[in-house]
Amino acid sequence: MTAPRPADPPSEDLSRLAVLHGVATSYSPSPDRSVAASATAVTLTLAALGVDASTPGAVRAALAAREGELGERLLPPTVVGWSGSPPAALAALPGGTRLRIDTEQGESRASADGLPPGVHRLTATTPDGRTATAHLIVAPPRLPAPAGRSYGLLVQLYSLLSRRSWGMGDLGDLAELAGWAGRSLGAGFVQVNPLHAAVPGTPTDPSPYRPSSRRFPDPVHLRIEDVPEAAYVEDPERLRALLERSGRLREAVLRQGALIDRDAVWELKREALELLGEVPLGPGRRAAYCDFLAGQGQALEDHATWCALAEVHGSDWHRWPTGLRDPRSAETAQARNGLMDRVDFWSRLAWLTDTQLTAAQRAGREAGMPVGIVHDLAVGVHPGGADAWAQQEYFAAGMSVGAPPDAFNARGQDWGLPPWRPDRLAESGYAPFRDLLRALFRYAGALRIDHVMGLFRLWWVPQGHPPTEGTYVRYDAEAMLAVLVLEASRAGALVIGEDLGTVEPGVREALRERGVLGTSVLWFERDWDGDGRPLPPDGWRADCLATATTHDLPSTAARLTGEHVELRDSLGLLTRPLEEERAEAAADAGEWLSLLSRLGLLHGTGGGGDASSEEAEIQAVHRFLLRTPARMVGVWLPDGVGDRRPQNLPGTWDQYPNWRLPIADAQGRPVTLEDLAASPRLRALMEVLRGDGHEVGDGGS
Repeated sequence: MTAPRPADPPSEDLSRLAVLHGVATSYSPSPDRSVAASATAVTLTLAALGVDASTPGAVRAALAAREGELGERLLPPTVVGWSGSPPAALAALPGGTRLRIDTEQGESRASADGLPPGVHRLTATTPDGRTATAHLIVAPPRLPAPAGRSYGLLVQLYSLLSRRSWGMGDLGDLAELAGWAGRSLGAGFVQVNPLHAAVPGTPTDPSPYRPSSRRFPDPVHLRIEDVPEAAYVEDPERLRALLERSGRLREAVLRQGALIDRDAVWELKREALELLGEVPLGPGRRAAYCDFLAGQGQALEDHATWCALAEVHGSDWHRWPTGLRDPRSAETAQARNGLMDRVDFWSRLAWLTDTQLTAAQRAGREAGMPVGIVHDLAVGVHPGGADAWAQQEYFAAGMSVGAPPDAFNARGQDWGLPPWRPDRLAESGYAPFRDLLRALFRYAGALRIDHVMGLFRLWWVPQGHPPTEGTYVRYDAEAMLAVLVLEASRAGALVIGEDLGTVEPGVREALRERGVLGTSVLWFERDWDGDGRPLPPDGWRADCLATATTHDLPSTAARLTGEHVELRDSLGLLTRPLEEERAEAAADAGEWLSLLSRLGLLHGTGGGGDASSEEAEIQAVHRFLLRTPARMVGVWLPDGVGDRRPQNLPGTWDQYPNWRLPIADAQGRPVTLEDLAASPRLRALMEVLRGDGHEVGDGGS
């Protein structure tokens, strides 16, 4: 089933205007099909970019204005250059044009040759006296490749409870996991879900992919006992009572089958943090906090102000008093002054969380991990949250990011996330993107970018319209990639792009050229251009993170047994008869198992005895991943103990406990971090990688 072709395609003038603003007038759900975007979608998208196309006359006027602007423009707002090669935009300047480049390092130059990496200011003056200024981004040609092959663990942090957690996994648990995995398992990294600040309120949206802010982390992940001020609270009995209550929350999840209750955890932690906030900082701690405030500047003040205002007026700034909807208004400044204690409280929480994130990364590196913690950058933010309020000028009002109809979802998708305006990004020299990356790279050894295709284009859906009534808007991918490469290089970090699903031609090649790794998941790696059979190891790409599954997919045990089909059937999610789905799933798993057997990968553990059939198959899957040339190999941590349940089941909301499940064993019993460290099954799986990980991987069989 496919979506019908819209009945009102754009006119010729509207199409020309759209193209000049990076708005697509058609899309291809498959290589052999092209579907026209509706005139309504194009018109509303242009309106969100500040272009009036509501009438034929308005279209003609806007078209003439845009063509005139582009014809007269000497330079685009942002010029991109790669170290060692001059910016292409400079070649189009009239002969005799004089250049002045004020570098980020404080120098002034008359030539673009040999510029250091950075974001510079470019001024061009033509012989006839015309002048133009632009941001000049100079980045290394590509990110360096990983120093060597590494393997590591993938985990949703909230699901990783230890005997010290307050009802959900925290940054203390992350540091412990990194230290243990690096030293005892030889792991090179631990990848976690986005730890961005969530939108407050009860119930909080548990999805880590719809945050209030991507620029600042969520204090719900703090390990309270690791905050130095916890030792000096004036009312230690009250803190002990909170610890006892947190223990009951933890035991409810681990022993009584309760779901992870993020709101209950935050209620306790917030009360504890209020207590800690009353403890004066020592001189050294105060100096470190002041440095953090100075370094984060306006961004942190905005974030903390939004948090303080949300306590008073609710978590959707669109419903606040009119004057407070503008972060730069006199009313907001007055309110901030009146709430200064709360602004300081939220600023301090951001600092404490940043400190523990940095400690977790340090724990991994000190344990011998070449990468450390791989953090996850969500594709967008909640429309009512802190970033959308503080950076309103950069977001397209009335628009939401989603996905067009395709063979798997005929109705398309609307993710409810406002997109960045590409024109405003370019005018600012991509300052919001630069600042966001810089914030995350403070404590990341690598960064996974969710839906990395969004650096190239995003599907915009007008509010009030179905996803079928959207269209693609193009971003300056060269500029976005230059910023990404620049900031990752400065941090000495790797970048992994989540490039699963529909990827337009040329995207993977462009990412690879700049050193951005891709994501390859075993079950999707088939010879789609040939016989459709599982892709042999030597057919895989090298520049990727290879895994057996992800948080949005069935666990490997469930995939091998077909239990994921039964789960979807029980929730009414199947679109075909159960027997058809079962047969297809069994055939899919059977083809992979047959390949694993032919390659000689199905055998017992290295511990002396034979593994169970299921364990042996999961180990074989990971032996297969090691046979590929992939530079990074990831193990979904729940696979190490036979967990059956996905952490997130797309297409469900209340029907399934998405983002609220602890890691569990094959019988569904929750497993603590301490249990994981003592698990023979997990150790046997990791020994497969430890024994083979540095010896094979050249693509041979």
